[in-house]
Amino acid sequence: MIYLDSAATTLQKPPQVSRAMAWAAGRLASPGRGGHPAAMAAAETAFACRSAAAALFQAPDPERVVFTSNATHALNIAIRTLVRPGSTVLISGFEHNAVTRTLASIPGVRVRVARGSLFQPDTFLQEWRDHLSGVDAAICNHVSNVFGYILPVAEAAGMCRQQGVPFILDASQSAGCLPVSMEALGAAFIAMPGHKGLYGPQGTGLLLCGMDGEPIITGGTGSLSAQAEMPDFLPDRLEAGTHNMPGIAGLLEGIRFVQRMGTERILSHEVQLARRLAEGLDRIPGVEVFARPGLPHQAGVVSFRTGGLDVEELGDRLGRAGFAVRAGLHCAPVAHETVGTLESGTVRVSFSAFNQPREAEQFVMAVRRMVQRPAGSKSQ
Repeated sequence: MIYLDSAATTLQKPPQVSRAMAWAAGRLASPGRGGHPAAMAAAETAFACRSAAAALFQAPDPERVVFTSNATHALNIAIRTLVRPGSTVLISGFEHNAVTRTLASIPGVRVRVARGSLFQPDTFLQEWRDHLSGVDAAICNHVSNVFGYILPVAEAAGMCRQQGVPFILDASQSAGCLPVSMEALGAAFIAMPGHKGLYGPQGTGLLLCGMDGEPIITGGTGSLSAQAEMPDFLPDRLEAGTHNMPGIAGLLEGIRFVQRMGTERILSHEVQLARRLAEGLDRIPGVEVFARPGLPHQAGVVSFRTGGLDVEELGDRLGRAGFAVRAGLHCAPVAHETVGTLESGTVRVSFSAFNQPREAEQFVMAVRRMVQRPAGSKSQ
């Protein structure tokens, strides 16, 4: 199988990740739940992971790095801290359902959408500026999970700071391949998964907190056990229950891998593959590729569709041919509304540090065969 679905989860991991998880499963107990060696080792591993994340993302201190089960969990904490019934919220036109469904679940929330045109950041920033006045919070996707579009989040966050609007960044597709600086952005919260560009295991995520958050899950923390309320300090306030120590140990090794490789090197590798793929697909008659020459403002994600084949059918055929891709709406209907692909959806190809140029070339050849020879036809 040629794995091209890293925007969903990176399947190929550094070998240190699985080794760390296996080690943790037999060696680490629960941090903060005892003074014995297994509990202390767990506390040391958890702190090492917080420290590595704080350094990579320029968070104020490790205690402001909160462990979550995924980016959706992290976004729920961030959104429910800032957004109340009746609030007005500004979002980009490329948000994931992790944002839009959470907002829809809060009664009376009014949502403004700054769309702009795909790969044209100036048009987005103009709409962001036009809609920002009077909102209670703003949420922006750093990289579209559908189109790989790198949004101008530094400028958007700067506008929020000028108007005193709390800013939430969804770094689900950028953490690990783009510079993400909490210090520079001045964000209230930055949410990210552990299982994508950080090369950690599923079931891990991080919330970087520029402010104190409101817990959405309450319970034991190993601290202040005599009081009925959750602790008023981070990270304990937002980390009820037993930690996923095998996951945290694996995530630590994933972050260390990113630190050794460097985000600039990882992004350059992924963009080169995306460029090769987009140029090859663009030469196939009937294929519409959502990319620009040279791929400005685009990460290692490429979406496309064909006039003759339903995207779900094409994705299924590619899967049977040995290519792991995703087809459909990718949990982001707002992004498809913005670009005009809501009715058709797209086939999405997404790369990681472990993909090779020949895999992009083989994929292009497979698409060419399928488009030129529809399902059910026989070669002569």
